[in-house]
Amino acid sequence: MILSVDNIHLSYGRLSVVRGLSFSLDKGEIGCLLGASGCGKTTALRAIAGFERLLSGEITIHGQLVSSADVMVSPEKRSVGMVFQDQALFPHLRVVDNVGFGLRKLSRDERMGRVEQLLALTGLTGLGQRYPHELSGGQQQRVALARALAPEPAVLLMDEPFSNLDTGLRRGLADEVRSILKDRGTATLLVTHDQEEAFALADRVGLMDDGRMLQWASPYTLYHQPATPYVAAFTGRSSYLEASIEGNEIIHALGRTPKPESFGDGTECLVLVRPDDLQIDEAGVLATIVERQFQGADMLYRLALPNDSQVTALFPSHTDYEIGEEIKISLLAKHPVIFPKDQPACLMRSISH
Repeated sequence: MILSVDNIHLSYGRLSVVRGLSFSLDKGEIGCLLGASGCGKTTALRAIAGFERLLSGEITIHGQLVSSADVMVSPEKRSVGMVFQDQALFPHLRVVDNVGFGLRKLSRDERMGRVEQLLALTGLTGLGQRYPHELSGGQQQRVALARALAPEPAVLLMDEPFSNLDTGLRRGLADEVRSILKDRGTATLLVTHDQEEAFALADRVGLMDDGRMLQWASPYTLYHQPATPYVAAFTGRSSYLEASIEGNEIIHALGRTPKPESFGDGTECLVLVRPDDLQIDEAGVLATIVERQFQGADMLYRLALPNDSQVTALFPSHTDYEIGEEIKISLLAKHPVIFPKDQPACLMRSISH
């Protein structure tokens, strides 16, 4: 295991900021701490980097204890690379000098060889003699990545690395960065508030709230099998159907669905419905179009069901239904996610991205 974070706690004075956080990353694995502003994710990243002291718990890198209540290894001795939100490039240094800044112990030939290798890896060949202000935002971010990778750190930490870039550039750069990191086999931890960015980059995502890790899982699992209603709300659009358990089935407004084993007969519950869980089905339940939102390849609909409940559905945009039109739908979900009905406060909690 390259990085292990075991039950760490941090606070600022009397304010508890990180509470019992645990996760691990292996070689080549990309993890992400996801959450709203103030949830503790950046504080956790700073603790791993060596900028914050732990109240309790342990952080180990390559099996070496680097942080505990009694141990605080300095940042430069942790074999950690850091990519900051604002890149933090040296404006007076050329690209080659920025990338090679942490390689001063190497000979000139070794340093230039590694710099050229990283410039090629990050798509910056031919730009080594330019200064940061002569580069685009995406190029500057790649320089920052190359500089962080140059000393060959055991762990790479990235703090909201794409937040200053426009949406289109962020998506393209996220794909490039993932390929680069996988090619290098570097264990990487990303911090972001952007769910799409987390899903595009990471192998494992940990959703945090109020200093705690709510779920650490693959993006697929986080989206399709959220552990709590808050996780479901943060990771995508969600609707809920009131339901009850009868025998081995869940009875709800869209029909019957096989139940998970953990819920007993007669239980009142809520069924999570993602927009892509719904399909148009002539044998299904009648629904009325209440709202529609064109999204290019897709059309997002809000549908009213006969029992006055509403769900959100995502269909290909050529299914061009008008408000007030009636269609028939059914639920696709093979493995339904259900929550106890006594969690309305969690369900109604506002999510601030």
